[in-house]
Amino acid sequence: MTFSVAGYCPDTGMLGCAITSSSICVTSRCAWVASGTGVALTQNVTNPALGSLGLELLREGLSPEEILKAQAQADTDIEWRQLGVLNARGDTATFSGARALGIHATAQGQHCLAMGNLLANDAVPQAMVRTFESSRGHLAERLLQALEAGLAAGGEMGPVYSAGLKVSAEPSWPVVDLRADWHGTPIAELRTLWTLYEPQMQAYITRASNPSDAESFGVPGDE
Repeated sequence: MTFSVAGYCPDTGMLGCAITSSSICVTSRCAWVASGTGVALTQNVTNPALGSLGLELLREGLSPEEILKAQAQADTDIEWRQLGVLNARGDTATFSGARALGIHATAQGQHCLAMGNLLANDAVPQAMVRTFESSRGHLAERLLQALEAGLAAGGEMGPVYSAGLKVSAEPSWPVVDLRADWHGTPIAELRTLWTLYEPQMQAYITRASNPSDAESFGVPGDE
């Protein structure tokens, strides 16, 4: 029901993921990102608690492989889950339980991972990894390109209806958190949202860190 990609940028320290699903509201349940910490993905028959646990264990310094083992011990239904963990050094680990749905696969690359279930073919995650590794620019752009590559490689067996793009950087809050829910073409909508948001992104960061240097708010009532 889901395919996703997570990545790390060593030049900026940014961490993030892009995800899409046939289910509504996929990002809130499946994608967990924290600045300076890492990414935890939990999908298939999803247990969102494994995402928050993944971030907690990343903060404690456990390796991605150690975290997968801890998640397995914490969930008696682990064979239904598909999990991915990426830390703040770009190390990765993935897991697909024996009861993962349909065609399912994972792939790991340099500073990235990708995975999916109910896929049209098992080459989808590798297509995402290959695109992420060869891309350049802002981490959000690279993740979105990878998600688009997964769709072009076949994506899910059926249609997708929600998608999200989430990136954390030096601030403690996500600098990118874009979502398209119950949309006919959610990945294309995510591309539109990113195109609109990217030119404004730095202004919002500046408003948080140094309001006196921020651009004009440009809203009715602002003198």
